[in-house]
Amino acid sequence: MTDQLASLVGSRICHDLISPIGAIGNGVELLTMSGGGPRSPELSLIADSVQSTNARIRFFRLAYGAASKNHLISRQDVMSILSAISQDGRLSYHWSPAEDVSREDVRIVFLLIQCFETALPLGGHVDIELNYGRWTACGSGPRVTVDPALWRALTDPAQTADFKPSQIQFALVTHATADAGRTLSVQHEDAKITATF
Repeated sequence: MTDQLASLVGSRICHDLISPIGAIGNGVELLTMSGGGPRSPELSLIADSVQSTNARIRFFRLAYGAASKNHLISRQDVMSILSAISQDGRLSYHWSPAEDVSREDVRIVFLLIQCFETALPLGGHVDIELNYGRWTACGSGPRVTVDPALWRALTDPAQTADFKPSQIQFALVTHATADAGRTLSVQHEDAKITATF
């Protein structure tokens, strides 16, 4: 019950934030249109920040919000979110599934993406594939930094780690895979981490 309540809280926070962020974006657009000239550097900064924040909230809503097996997410929605968050991030993404996929699976992948963010401090690339119901997410970059306790927590529910707020995704992946009836395995090399479920 606690996991479900936490997911519902995540959904509620994202839902309540997305409307005012959208309103700010609309206000910037109106200011730009009424000015008649090129967008000022100040308005450009606000517009870029709104776009980045909007993308992050959409990402968080799928990663931390309530997920259902019956709820499908389209490739277009996923690509839109990943494209937007890569604009100001260190990572780029390649999403290969062409079909709509369950929100439950997207939740696991998005939580893994946040795990890859912590392991690729110099940036890199994340490839996500789906073959016959089996997901593979592979993060690669010039340097891979793996905290063994955190990464063991992904596959071993008995593993306890002292999670910081910036590492909560590691704790949630285990719960998300269990809720989905999935088993996660992780392998890492010098410049690559691969997670499959």
